[in-house]
Amino acid sequence: SHKIIIMGAKSALEQLEDLIADLEAKLNLAPGADPVVAADNKKPQQQQQKQQKQQKKKEKKQAAKQNAGKAKGGAAAPVDPNLPDICKLEFKVGVITKAWVHPDADKLYCEEIDCGEEAPRQIASGLRAHYSLEEMQGQRLLVVSNLKAKNLVGFKSFGMVLCAAETNEDGTEKVEFVEPPEGAPLGEVVTFEGLPPPAPFSASQVEKKKLFAACMSGMKTNDKCEGTFNGATFLTTAGPCKAKSIKGGAMR
Repeated sequence: SHKIIIMGAKSALEQLEDLIADLEAKLNLAPGADPVVAADNKKPQQQQQKQQKQQKKKEKKQAAKQNAGKAKGGAAAPVDPNLPDICKLEFKVGVITKAWVHPDADKLYCEEIDCGEEAPRQIASGLRAHYSLEEMQGQRLLVVSNLKAKNLVGFKSFGMVLCAAETNEDGTEKVEFVEPPEGAPLGEVVTFEGLPPPAPFSASQVEKKKLFAACMSGMKTNDKCEGTFNGATFLTTAGPCKAKSIKGGAMR
């Protein structure tokens, strides 16, 4: 009977060892490992994994910011504090390829203008009192191309055409396009005699800083009908930009 008791005790011990082994397997512990110590050992590993995940997230955010900057033309170069406002605007050589009467506005034409870009720009201009529809077709002109798009009586206008104006003796207004010379290629950006090369601001910056309005008082035609800003002539590679007959007229 003594032997039977020992055998029974051994059998129970074996069963207990089996249970412990099974539990160790479920807890993913090494045989005989202290579960508290094992848990403590896991903590630094978990913290390290967490830190690695956070670092990856941070790197992704930084990469996204850099890509966004590239999409917008890369990091902005520092702006010369002495850069004249006119050099922050962009005037492009263009030609009207299609023009029609705005259906809902008495004074407006709608135009498609080729500025040497992927697609023609749609622009609305209040010129019906000054030009016939036939005169608008094929007209070469300058487009202020970094203005924010605006809805003009339901027509979205992406920029504006540049004209010179003067008041007639009878109080009426005479308006003429400021035209680039024939040899100036479409899409060429106008420069200004004696001034730094243009560094056009974004449309939102132009809007926010009211740059076009700030330049209006300085934009006039000279006694040769050439467009100028504070005396600096509007130039293309083919020569100056001019109105047909208006001298000393405000440009807008």
